[in-house]
Amino acid sequence: MLDIFIICLLALGLAWPLGHYMTGIFSGQRHFTDTLFNPFERLIYKAIGVNPNLGMTWKSYGAAFLLSNLVLGILAFLLLKFQHLLPMNPDGIGPLSWDLALHTAVSFLTNTNQQHYSGQAQLSYLSQGFLIVTLQFVTPAMALAVCVAILRGMLGGRNKRSAAEGEARDLGNYYVDLVRGVLRLLIPLATIVALLLSWQGVPSSFEGAQKVQTLDPAAPIAQQQVPIGPVAAMVSIKQLGTNGGGWYGPNSSNPLENPTPVSNAIETIALVLVPMAVVFMAGGMLRRKSFSWMSLAAMGVLSVVFIAATVYSELQPNAAFAGQAMHGPNMEGKEVRFGPELSALWGTFTTQTSNGSVNAMHDSFNPIGGLMTRSGMLISAIWGGIGCGFVNFIVYVWIAVFLSGLMIGRTPEIFGRKIETREITLLGSLIVLPTLCVLVLTAITVAIPVLTGNSNPGFHGISQVFYEYTSAFANNGSGFEGLGDNTPWWNVSCVIALLLGRYLPLFIPLVIAGRMAAKRVSPVGNGSLKLDSPTFCITLVAVILILNFLSFLPAAVMGPIGEALELATVSVEQ
Repeated sequence: MLDIFIICLLALGLAWPLGHYMTGIFSGQRHFTDTLFNPFERLIYKAIGVNPNLGMTWKSYGAAFLLSNLVLGILAFLLLKFQHLLPMNPDGIGPLSWDLALHTAVSFLTNTNQQHYSGQAQLSYLSQGFLIVTLQFVTPAMALAVCVAILRGMLGGRNKRSAAEGEARDLGNYYVDLVRGVLRLLIPLATIVALLLSWQGVPSSFEGAQKVQTLDPAAPIAQQQVPIGPVAAMVSIKQLGTNGGGWYGPNSSNPLENPTPVSNAIETIALVLVPMAVVFMAGGMLRRKSFSWMSLAAMGVLSVVFIAATVYSELQPNAAFAGQAMHGPNMEGKEVRFGPELSALWGTFTTQTSNGSVNAMHDSFNPIGGLMTRSGMLISAIWGGIGCGFVNFIVYVWIAVFLSGLMIGRTPEIFGRKIETREITLLGSLIVLPTLCVLVLTAITVAIPVLTGNSNPGFHGISQVFYEYTSAFANNGSGFEGLGDNTPWWNVSCVIALLLGRYLPLFIPLVIAGRMAAKRVSPVGNGSLKLDSPTFCITLVAVILILNFLSFLPAAVMGPIGEALELATVSVEQ
């Protein structure tokens, strides 16, 4: 338990100065990093033909975001489909099938990293070390750029002093925000973490697979091939960028990705570090530090409750050993060197963010542990992914402001700008979207057994399917392994969930922020809603829980809750 406390304290302590640093690089003011990075940034702007001084409205900002994703997605698909014809393939790995190439390209394009393949066996070094790692740097920075633009819109845009009421507002330059997020934030952080992981023994090489002698000379196989590669570099950005896609199929439960308790602590801190820092950055950009503390309190309460429930769940015995001599915590699917507590902490953090990496198999968690991991993904705003997590949190804030305004008899407004019918209509679509997407795809897949490919019957089998679509829609990428998901149906249907879960939850809040930025500012009075009050914080937490409870309670009853009751009944009978 002390390990959990230390890791959480270190993550929060490092996130605070990092958040202030991020405020500086996105503020548009002179920054101490300008001398180092400005020359490189000017070369990039010139190469892609961008004027960094040109401001963008929400329409042009959103168009640039979508266009850049389209171009990257096409390039990623082509490289994966034709990797066997390209260099950096010493092991002679062949191409991916069209549906697996499509799923993989969209998965990494959407910062999800959901893997229906085994990285060390099916991707070349060019695909892994160049394409995948490049997307792991660029795609989180894309979402962070959109988050920054939304924060600017909430204050009226960069031209609020000169623009007239109703006039389109300048939300910044998408390409400048993107480049700064990659060059000034992610690359320096990933370099530090990669060096720390290399120090702990994570491979960092472009050599081919290593042949080693087996320990048992009488074994039928005298030699074993151990794939290596630039693993440390990929693992560092997979954690920092809330990506989650590992070099090896077992992800960070593989001892080459995560060899020691120290590397486990480094990777656990890294996966939540930047999402926590975004909370502090938001307060700085909005010039309302109290808003950061309110946000931190709301997310922190939910995070601690989820961690406590998951740790408690995994400290309980596995139901498979009920009535037998063996007693102790649930160690199925876990590494002995990490144990149930650190596995539960990782599992909770990785699903509270959109990271999705694992150091234990979530499919083997006890039912309550499985419920907590999928609940974190459904909320998708307890820290969340880089940028997109805080955007989801802002959506909940807007909804809570609307409901609070109705309760106190005032027109709902935030920072002096009213939330009106059109904004509420758009917010309503975001509430309904995950329910429709996840439940409809789950129902179709479960109804047609030939499509399902699950390895468990009953409640747990439904949970496997539901978890996979939840993971895709939440852009998380983790899974209840044991699911036969490398099929055309799973690959294509998950692509639908990936696209809907990535672009609408980012684009619609950008539209709302752009519209609200152009509105007249109402003066703050005694009757104005105080967002930094404990009352609003409690209201916000209640809104988050109630919306998700009402949307997904039946699915939870048919999944982990039903499984828990079934196992409890079996234990009593034995």
